[in-house]
Amino acid sequence: MPIVPETKSWTWVLEKPCPECGFDASTTDAREVADLTRQNAAAWPAVLQRADVRERPDDDTWSPLEYAAHVRDVFTTMRGRLELMLAENDPLFANWDQDATAVEERYNEQDPAAVSAQLVEAGHAIADAFDAVPPDAWGRSGRRGDGASFSVETLAQYFIHDPVHHLRDVSKG
Repeated sequence: MPIVPETKSWTWVLEKPCPECGFDASTTDAREVADLTRQNAAAWPAVLQRADVRERPDDDTWSPLEYAAHVRDVFTTMRGRLELMLAENDPLFANWDQDATAVEERYNEQDPAAVSAQLVEAGHAIADAFDAVPPDAWGRSGRRGDGASFSVETLAQYFIHDPVHHLRDVSKG
């Protein structure tokens, strides 16, 4: 069954707490995002060992496996954007359709053990990348195709909400 594609822009998480998960990216110190990412990545292997890993709780919600594959790809995509921001002046990010990727990559058919290993590896890679941001580079900028603009600092804050939110999604119950 197809999931209805996400259409809202989540950049508002930079201004106020998320009413769904309670996380407040606006008050998160960007320099702590690396540690938060490592903690988040460490929690996913247990999720991916669950017997219901491929089960969707309802017609509008991804399975834990689909969420984990998405988080893995968020780690990779955002690391690429961070690296671009550090290498270029105000780059324009390539568009990424997360819903199309989920369908094309058949997230729910992937091997949970492989996704687990890939997610942890990708989580550590982006955490290391945030740890390596020079002190004078947190203000560097980059843009999405929809016009949203980020500094390295706000990219970190925006980014960390996603894996935190989705870990909560798969922990409900």
